[in-house]
Amino acid sequence: MKLAFVASRGPKAREAREALIARFGNVDEKDADVIVALGGDGFMLATLHRTQSLPAPVYGMNRGTVGFLMNEYHEDDLMERLKAAEIARINPLSMRATRADGKMQDALAINEVSLLRAGPQAAKLRITVDGHVRMEELVCDGALLATPAGSTAYNYSAHGPILPIEADVLALTAIAPFRPRRWRGALVPTTSLVRFDVLEPEKRPVMADADSRSVPNVISVEIQSEPRITHKILFDPGHGLEERLIREQFV
Repeated sequence: MKLAFVASRGPKAREAREALIARFGNVDEKDADVIVALGGDGFMLATLHRTQSLPAPVYGMNRGTVGFLMNEYHEDDLMERLKAAEIARINPLSMRATRADGKMQDALAINEVSLLRAGPQAAKLRITVDGHVRMEELVCDGALLATPAGSTAYNYSAHGPILPIEADVLALTAIAPFRPRRWRGALVPTTSLVRFDVLEPEKRPVMADADSRSVPNVISVEIQSEPRITHKILFDPGHGLEERLIREQFV
């Protein structure tokens, strides 16, 4: 099995990469059977985005902080773990953001696309789903649309629901909603086209963020699932993404 080891900038991750390369060798990512990512969840997301056009799945080992998308770090039985690993396939969200200057920016998000107020006043957003206005005005600190894979991240911190990995829905969650007060959000089909329009953008500026790739001063954002792209993540047996999502709800 040909392995490509990649690591975040953290010293623990770099040291682990050196040790693993000395033991198992290393090939270029494009020639690998498996890409082994060493770091935390942020580095895992960056690796998935960077290698999305390559056929090799990504197996993460936690050398960072949270590590929800990562496996535990062990060197000795790495080959056996890779051979027995379970695979999870996830589709990202596609974001098209229109800025106040008329420019458009596209980005992909594995976890979520979020809109966040960029000034001292709350944001005002209009929400449209598949061409139908579902909420004329949401006054809030922000709102996000999360995939099942990302439902335990920012979405869960904002009191959104945890979604089973095979669920055909996305979580639309408000961040600190003021009006409607304590709006509980919504679930929309993965086939939906969700649009946020920023009301009063000059007075209440808003930024958009797709997996930490930010777009300032947006006036509208359209989001939909991108089925043409599939990310493949490997997990140790019994510790796959489905099990983690279920377990997280009973913490």
